[in-house]
Amino acid sequence: MNLFDKLYDEHENAKVRFIGFTTDQTRYDFGIVFTNLFFGKPLVVCMQTGRSTLLDPKDLDDTEFLQKVFKMSTIQQALDLSQFFKIVIPTPVFETQYE
Repeated sequence: MNLFDKLYDEHENAKVRFIGFTTDQTRYDFGIVFTNLFFGKPLVVCMQTGRSTLLDPKDLDDTEFLQKVFKMSTIQQALDLSQFFKIVIPTPVFETQYE
């Protein structure tokens, strides 16, 4: 009997960007993994806390979501992060699956 039912096992050479920046209130260090998996959403990892999420451009307008995911103490921190991610996370371009 198999112990695991494999759902997927993909290998990919992904682009990774490591970036650190500061605002008036906080220092940030992120790793951003750009991949073709997960519908083109990049995996964003906070290098300070290890918290991570898949982000899509629509998520960047939801500052409450960003505040919750990255455990930020103020909404201003989430607004700053939203503004930053809008610059570094491109809008995904999807290929047409059906014609």
